[in-house]
Amino acid sequence: MHARVGAEMKEIWVEKYRPKSLDEVVGQDDIVERLRAYSKEGNLPHLLFAGPPGTGKTTCAMALARDMFGETWRQNYYELNSSDERGIETVRTKVKEIARLAPFGGTSFKIIFLDEADNLTADAQAALRRTMETYSKTSRFVLSANYSSRLIEPIQSRTAVFRFRPLKPEAIREYVGRIAKAEKLKVADDGMEALVYIAEGDMRRAVNSLQVAATLGSTIDADVLYKVASTIRPEDVKKLIEKALEGEFLRAREVLDHLLIEYGLSGEDIVRQLHRTVFDLNIPDESKVRLLDRIGETDFRLTEGSSERIQIEALLAHFALIGQDLSKK
Repeated sequence: MHARVGAEMKEIWVEKYRPKSLDEVVGQDDIVERLRAYSKEGNLPHLLFAGPPGTGKTTCAMALARDMFGETWRQNYYELNSSDERGIETVRTKVKEIARLAPFGGTSFKIIFLDEADNLTADAQAALRRTMETYSKTSRFVLSANYSSRLIEPIQSRTAVFRFRPLKPEAIREYVGRIAKAEKLKVADDGMEALVYIAEGDMRRAVNSLQVAATLGSTIDADVLYKVASTIRPEDVKKLIEKALEGEFLRAREVLDHLLIEYGLSGEDIVRQLHRTVFDLNIPDESKVRLLDRIGETDFRLTEGSSERIQIEALLAHFALIGQDLSKK
């Protein structure tokens, strides 16, 4: 088993099992339906794919190219990443050179996929706007962005916007189940729920976690997944908060130490999981508001470079004070 998985690890499963057509894409039905209409028509405007990472933006662009161009899709699909070279010279040279090339195989246009376009500088975006206009007869641009608001308004107005949502649990279960069957893996029920929790709507994260867990054996359960993904079990996070709210600050601090050592998480990782778990607590909404307000303050301080240990322990101490107020009611 380990030898087989070791060989498969040379190929990243995210790429190996990437949908080959729009019909295979899961979790973005509305978007796929609209893109399929463009494919049948054989024409499309400039597009803007906006949404969180791992929700299918690149996959949909490649699947659209495959459906439109068939066997010649690779010759008519160009992918560039704006985070590598984000200045104006990239647009004036590399992007412009590709845009002016004639389409291959008698097609009327080619697709240029510009990933992470929101990382382009304002000057580069202005140059890109002009390039999109000049070469619209031979090239169609598909821009991908995590934050569409970072793109200048003239570019947004020249594109048809597709907003990708975080994938729902059933979509992740379906796709992961497809990969597990192909790789002859057995994913336990608690393992599948762990994958859904770990993914947070990000299919790439779910597939990568599954692949790493597969190196440890063909049967995958929640314990393995939480360890390889460096994610704390939701029940352990809940226990940490509850101990603090019950006034057992030192006990909560011990739980925190255990989690930090066992999972090797950063302070920001812990704060993010605390934020997710607060909504599942059986406490009044008013107390949840106070907890979230303090979590937000701690997250800001960590981002600014404050000491992780001091800030998280201060957060737990504040939870204990809120717990004292709860016990008086």
